[in-house]
Amino acid sequence: MIKQSWENKVKRLKLLLLPTGLLAITLLQGCAPLVLGGAATGISVAHDRRTVGVLVEDQNIELKTIGHLLDHPDLKQRLDVSATSYNLRVLLTGQAADEQSRDAYVKWVSHIPQVRRVYNEISVRPFRTLNEKATDAYLTAKINVALAKISGDGFDPTRVKVISEDGVVYLMGLLKESEEKAVEEAVRYVNGVKQVVKIIERI
Repeated sequence: MIKQSWENKVKRLKLLLLPTGLLAITLLQGCAPLVLGGAATGISVAHDRRTVGVLVEDQNIELKTIGHLLDHPDLKQRLDVSATSYNLRVLLTGQAADEQSRDAYVKWVSHIPQVRRVYNEISVRPFRTLNEKATDAYLTAKINVALAKISGDGFDPTRVKVISEDGVVYLMGLLKESEEKAVEEAVRYVNGVKQVVKIIERI
């Protein structure tokens, strides 16, 4: 059988992820998904400060990182990582079995077209357990609740992307100075947060 190209795999991933993406955006933002190219992509721009083009590029970058690992199963076995792209800046989190695998993956991601910068937070250590991942997911949920309680003129918690890894919380977004300070203050007091790392662009 001819090996399936990563482009075809990415297309399949889009179809698989579409229902979840649509549901999440509908619940969080209360608006219809943006339709591009005749297909609903699950991307909404109603509350996002990124342009439509950048939103699409961020999604494509993340899908390409998944496709790369699917096309290289040997590398995938040595990595348990996630790539989060926000405004064309990519945060890499997770674990690697060895430095060579980690460095090869980081280098590949940095050469994806449109990627402005890569933040490598992949550690060389044993992979997280399912329980540890569940703990991080719960922490992220608690932080999102805390962000929703921030009061301020025009502040929208959905403009902040939260990623939790072993109690370290990464914050991504396009925020005003006052919003950034309010977000940091809210997050640092959430139980379970060990450290806050800001990857925020000031507007």
